[in-house]
Amino acid sequence: MDERRAKGLAIFRDVYGDALADGCARTAAGDAPFVSEQSRWTLDWAFGSVWAREGLERKMRSCAVLGMMIAGGHKDEIRFHTKMGLANGLTRLEIEEIFYTTIPYCGFPTSNVAKAAMLEAFAELDAG
Repeated sequence: MDERRAKGLAIFRDVYGDALADGCARTAAGDAPFVSEQSRWTLDWAFGSVWAREGLERKMRSCAVLGMMIAGGHKDEIRFHTKMGLANGLTRLEIEEIFYTTIPYCGFPTSNVAKAAMLEAFAELDAG
């Protein structure tokens, strides 16, 4: 495993835990249509290059990513990045404030998608 993938896998493991990290690593090592290349990009590029950069602490990067995912209306990604944001040091109150900040810039319909995804993420975490 090259250094960038190892770094990306370590960050991924930090925020998503062993089960998801191990699954992503197995998929990245394989050759399954659609998923293997995406898993390699996830570990090598998104986590091993972008998330590994030192210019922003992870908490701040989570704020930026959540804002972008909300603006794009990407419900599943908002749910994942809400959990990741908590793992990166955001509080539920800070995530709520990110949500409120999106309303005047993204509109109520888009922000409502985000609210639903964030509440799903909180419920999943609370359920254990």
